Amino acid sequence: MSEVLLSARNLTKKFGGLAAVNEVSVELWQGRIHCVIGPNGAGKSTLTNLLSGDLPPTSGVITLGRHDITRASPEQISRKGLGRSYQKTNIFPSFTVWENIRLAAQSRAAQQPWNPWRWLGRAASNRAVNERAEHALELAGLAARRHEIAGAASHGEQRQLEIAMTLATAPRVLLLDEPLAGMGVAEAESMVGLLLRLKAQHAMMLVEHDIDAIFTLADHLTVMVNGVVIASGEPEAIRADRGVQAAYLGEEH
Repeated sequence: MSEVLLSARNLTKKFGGLAAVNEVSVELWQGRIHCVIGPNGAGKSTLTNLLSGDLPPTSGVITLGRHDITRASPEQISRKGLGRSYQKTNIFPSFTVWENIRLAAQSRAAQQPWNPWRWLGRAASNRAVNERAEHALELAGLAARRHEIAGAASHGEQRQLEIAMTLATAPRVLLLDEPLAGMGVAEAESMVGLLLRLKAQHAMMLVEHDIDAIFTLADHLTVMVNGVVIASGEPEAIRADRGVQAAYLGEEH
């Protein structure tokens, strides 16, 4: 059964006298993709940073499952089941695709009592870590690229790798900041397919500018302008909203 995995209520972030995000509320449901759109400077990335703990809110409440994460650190939030990607691809370019994913999976290795002999063991031999990494590799469709150097992969494959690294941490909620940015048609189609495959087991929020991809992916759309939500609802209703049309045409709304 679908459930709300992440909820934000009346979220506000002020920088001095400027409210970059002002009284914004969102709910992310398992099995649904929630897209956030708006012109540059609308507050979309700031909203993502608030939800992931990269920025503390000025006011408002954020819950992840049953946990209040409003003042939690990014590391604490990640361990409670939230994964995110950034506008700029964040990988280890000199490592292989497999090594990148395994390192991400290793961050979730169970903490064990201190044992001086454990330092002599090979991290790469941890069965649970390898199984988690293998699962993420398969989910992201990168099994055939496992031995390739990450920095030599195409831009689209590097974006897929970043998502695979996020999946290796076993998140239930995914926040993806412009996952299709800079991609050609074929790479964008591959990314859309990946996101649709991940949909059933995750609650997802995408910040994206590719309108065609948005209307292919989105179950729910939130439109932001100048830090506030001007419309939120099903994609077809948003497409027909005159206020949204006016905002994108640069007219008064």
